[in-house]
Amino acid sequence: MNMAVVGMIAGMALAFAGYFGGFGAFLLVAALGAVGFGVGRFLEGDWELGDFFRTREERRGDVR
Repeated sequence: MNMAVVGMIAGMALAFAGYFGGFGAFLLVAALGAVGFGVGRFLEGDWELGDFFRTREERRGDVR
């Protein structure tokens, strides 16, 4: 699926949540969407759990 279409669907979901549920529902849908995005990237193998716990120096390769 094209990323533009995915973005459009996400925007429409946020718009419906904001319109029908108010600002609190908008924030909840946005937060859960971000969590779902992270889980999806993790399951696809784009992210590893260790990526979130390494120091900046370890990521740059400066650690000896």
